[in-house]
Amino acid sequence: MKLPILTIVVPCYNEEEVFEETYKQLKEILRDLIDEKYVSNTSKLLFVNDGSKDSTWEKITQAYLQDDSVHGIKLARNFGHQKALLAGLEDAVTYSDCVISIDADLQDDVQVIKEFVIKYLEGYDVVYGVRDSRETDTAFKRSTALGFYRLMDKLGLPLVNNHADYRLLSKRALEALLQFKETHLFLRGIVPLVGFKSTKVYYDRKERLAGESKYPLKKMLSFAFDGITSFSIKPIRLITVLGFSASFISLLAAIYVLYQKFATDTVSGWASVMISIWFIGGLLLMSIGLIGEYIGKIYEEVKQRPRYIVEESLFHESKVDQYMKQKVFE
Repeated sequence: MKLPILTIVVPCYNEEEVFEETYKQLKEILRDLIDEKYVSNTSKLLFVNDGSKDSTWEKITQAYLQDDSVHGIKLARNFGHQKALLAGLEDAVTYSDCVISIDADLQDDVQVIKEFVIKYLEGYDVVYGVRDSRETDTAFKRSTALGFYRLMDKLGLPLVNNHADYRLLSKRALEALLQFKETHLFLRGIVPLVGFKSTKVYYDRKERLAGESKYPLKKMLSFAFDGITSFSIKPIRLITVLGFSASFISLLAAIYVLYQKFATDTVSGWASVMISIWFIGGLLLMSIGLIGEYIGKIYEEVKQRPRYIVEESLFHESKVDQYMKQKVFE
């Protein structure tokens, strides 16, 4: 049986402090998989530099020069984690039988990569890496993350709870994923839409080895909101419900005011008027803002700008030649 060609895709942004250890650990895992005959000896590591401002690209280049299994892609600027990951996936699909994506910070347990490959060999097209617990998170991050998954479930979005972007995709699953052409990427929401046979591998998430998180609170909230508005129109429907509710409340208030006017001859209070104005005004502004968010997404989608631009690629041509020869004789 022909061994599958595996590519491990690693998006990197300002990872100079952790890159060498990341490369070392992933290289060891890849070597073990090759030695144990789980994957082909043409399997590789693909590092995607997402416009880093430090020496990350220089370190990727150094690894490439000393190791034939290392490939590198340098994006022209910082396009964001999801688009950097997509750049690696689109490159890897041309010469890989299966692809594993993992972040460079080593918080995801690299030791379960072997389990990913075993599940793939058992016939699974998608293998999700799922956190066994969130004990390493702060109480705030843990509660907000769980709240986000509950909200997404209420909105009918098929997310895998406690899964980020640590996963394995077979070639056909990856080809199906790349048919989704939206500009605003939320890959953990798109992958379940692909279908195919899937399973989960559980692991304990570690503390970041070095450097700082690339997802502060502001980015996390933006990412979550992007995921909600990219996959559901229920927030728009919620506005409609709020509008009808506000109208109903206003009708009750009108009945109350008329009763006060004709039955008790009292003048309506200033407080009730101001509360009504602020309530309706806030509801309108929120509604306009949410509708504007959807319109803005439509505006960016219809322009069809490239999702990323590659400035430089580091690629060992011998690997490609060897892969193409295998395909010819199959």
